[in-house]
Amino acid sequence: MQNYKNHTRYYPLHHFIITPLTLVYLGWSIYSLINVWGTEDQNHALFHTLGAVIVVLLPLLSRIYAIKNQDRIIRLEMRQQYFEMTGKSFHEYERKLRTSQIIALRFAGNEEFLQLLDKTIKEGLRSKEIKKKIQHWKEDTKRV
Repeated sequence: MQNYKNHTRYYPLHHFIITPLTLVYLGWSIYSLINVWGTEDQNHALFHTLGAVIVVLLPLLSRIYAIKNQDRIIRLEMRQQYFEMTGKSFHEYERKLRTSQIIALRFAGNEEFLQLLDKTIKEGLRSKEIKKKIQHWKEDTKRV
C-alpha cells in the first residue's frame, strides 16, 4: 500500500546508472581538459568535454519532458475527478493552486479529496503538508 513514506519512486536505470555514469564522464572530461590545457591535446579534450555536457543534458532533458507531460495528465485527471464528484469545473480551484499542490492532492482518496482541497486553498498548504495529511492514499505506481 502506498503512503507518504514510500510514495517516492526511483527508476534504477536513470537514477543509479545513466545519471552517475554521465556525471563521471563529465568529471573525467573536465579533469582531462584541465590537465592538457595549453598543449596540442587541448582541442581533443575540449571536444570530449563538450560531448560530456551534451550527454549529461540528454537524460535530464528527457526526464523533464516526461515529468511535464505527466503533470499535464495529472491536471486532466484532477479536473475529471472533481467534475465526477461535484458536477462542476475544477478551473476555479486550479487557478488557486500550484502544480505541486495539484499533484499532491492527486494521492488523496475520494472520501477526503474535497475537504483537503478546501483546506489547501484556505491554509496554503505545501505539497509535503498535503501528502502528510492524506489518510487514504490513492496509489500511483506509474509516476515517472
